[in-house]
Amino acid sequence: MITIKNKADCCGCNACGDVCAYRAITFKTDIEGFWYPEVDTSKCIGCGLCEQVCPMIHAEELKRNDFEKPECWVANHKNIEVRFDSTSGGMFTAFANAIYKDGGYVGGAIFNEDFSVKQLISNNPEDLKVLRNTKYIQSDSQGFYKEVKKLLIAGEQVLICALPCQVAALKAYLRKGYENLITVDLFCRGINSPKVFRKFLDYLESKYNSKVVYVKPKSKELGWKKLTLKVVFENGETYYGTHDIDFFTKAFLQSNCITRPSCYDCPFKGFPRIADISIGDFWYRRPSEAAKIDDNMGTSALLLNSQKGKTFFEKVQKKLKSVSADLDIIVEGNPALVSNIGKEKMDRATFYDMLENKDFGEVVNTLFPEKLPFKQKCINMAKVMVHQLRFAQFHVKPMVEFIKLNFFHKGIHNVSLAHKRVIYISSYCDLEISPKASLVLKGSLEIGRSVYKNTKTETRIRMQPGAKFNLDGDWSLGYGGNIEIFSTGELTVKRGPWTNINFCVICQNKILLDEWAMIGRDVTIRDNNGGHDVGIYGYKNSLPVKIGKHVWLTSGVTVMAGVRIGDGAIVGANSVVLSSLPAHCVASGFPAKVTQENILWKM
Repeated sequence: MITIKNKADCCGCNACGDVCAYRAITFKTDIEGFWYPEVDTSKCIGCGLCEQVCPMIHAEELKRNDFEKPECWVANHKNIEVRFDSTSGGMFTAFANAIYKDGGYVGGAIFNEDFSVKQLISNNPEDLKVLRNTKYIQSDSQGFYKEVKKLLIAGEQVLICALPCQVAALKAYLRKGYENLITVDLFCRGINSPKVFRKFLDYLESKYNSKVVYVKPKSKELGWKKLTLKVVFENGETYYGTHDIDFFTKAFLQSNCITRPSCYDCPFKGFPRIADISIGDFWYRRPSEAAKIDDNMGTSALLLNSQKGKTFFEKVQKKLKSVSADLDIIVEGNPALVSNIGKEKMDRATFYDMLENKDFGEVVNTLFPEKLPFKQKCINMAKVMVHQLRFAQFHVKPMVEFIKLNFFHKGIHNVSLAHKRVIYISSYCDLEISPKASLVLKGSLEIGRSVYKNTKTETRIRMQPGAKFNLDGDWSLGYGGNIEIFSTGELTVKRGPWTNINFCVICQNKILLDEWAMIGRDVTIRDNNGGHDVGIYGYKNSLPVKIGKHVWLTSGVTVMAGVRIGDGAIVGANSVVLSSLPAHCVASGFPAKVTQENILWKM
């Protein structure tokens, strides 16, 4: 009879429940959101099968394979749509499609309606859409092992992709090898609490005042290396949580408080691996031939651990762009293959007690407070001054302007060298910011950023008395830029890439440039028609403008008053936008019209 005295001894694989013919084992979830087996002694006959299938008990004997050290590859799927919709380079899709083609079954993790996770096995290729992508929280595998065994006995071809502990549990449950089974495990740092993830989504739903309808870990839209968690809401809003700001990612990668206790001393690290193939992200720390195929669209590392795995890989290799790699390069970039995660950054019991009684944002702010230690403040201030010196190319005039603006200007608020909330000034700037205007910093603002070292192209900002400029995140106004905010105007800019040459903003009403909006050359945004009245009934001289998240305004685009551009849209070169555009479309022309819908793009 299986008895869990120490939670670190249970990986939550659910295999013991599947093997019990008397249904004596159920799973109870603790305060952390992880489940553990409980035995009903009135039903248990003491057969010991639950202990026989426990991968934690039999880890050493399960860690056997054809190859002591794997054959290593780095690869990308040749189909760009597959890569775009995959967590890494699209390897799972290549493997799954090969099995589907032969009429076989594919098993992996999927989100439930409430964004908890369960294991699914299916021979329907349409299910690949929900099976694809790592989910980063523990999946419920109850009934999964039974279903897999039934299919294998029936002679069906089966591919299973799961965590190393789940693959080990399957091997123990099956008790023998099957030639019609291919196992794939994931590079695993540790598996996270479903409860914590749900609390995080609740926090986002409260913040956006709308229900979550779609979750995409490691979205490629801002570039793969930003590790963006994309969340879409019922009201059409989109959250792009990059690794530096996303609470859940920070709690996972930095706090070490949300990972299952068994992951702190995982017996499935190192080699040999149990699965036929292991897949994960290809991170690297030094140049190599393999690194040359990385284009920030997601690249996979593969470990071929058995002859069966090697043969299967060769079968699908024509679908891939692949390069052989050294094991040490892959391990350097993925130390979780051989090393356990570090200890918690705060007391685990305290963390979950807070989670039970407080908002998720409050909990993470407690873990990662804005208040910095004195040493870090000194380091940040030194970095700010060095960056300004380089940004100004060591010229005296912009250094003087930098000091005047950040320390003595009455209209500029929330400046902090320690938190790197400052205005950086390049060599050629013309700034007329009234002391009765308001420029509020929640990030750094670079004025006059250029790709040319010796350019004399002037960058201008003019703010009349009463004008408002809200900067919510780091942003750069490129060389030749011109921002004019009238006394009644309010410009809000959120974090994102720098603008290209000659970006022009004329703000009399309200303009919002949301997160990660990409601005091409010679783009103009204006919320007014220059104060000229037109004899048309209902005519208004100024109307608010909103540029959504991750919008791309390409060269020569003009956006006029009253326009709202939905998240993820692209506006073609030299277009004039006179009316609002939906999310994730391509539009072009004069006036701009939608030419394509439901598109995704990478910065």
